Amino acid sequence: MPLYEYVCEADGTVLELMRPMSQADAPVQDPTGKGRSFVRKISTFAAKGGPAAGGGHVHTGGCCPCGKNQGGCGMN
Repeated sequence: MPLYEYVCEADGTVLELMRPMSQADAPVQDPTGKGRSFVRKISTFAAKGGPAAGGGHVHTGGCCPCGKNQGGCGMN
């Protein structure tokens, strides 16, 4: 089941819910019972091919999943 993010329009609170794709845009009830309204947030992610696809390794800041810090990675 996919994980979706929903954001409160009033205060910016973010919820993560696992739901079937068929219910991705269905209304979300406020888990605190305060009656807040949540809308589905479009998640951002990086999609770039690896070396075999002609792409490269991209650092987005901080530590890299390759295990090296931003300046010292040989995967670029």
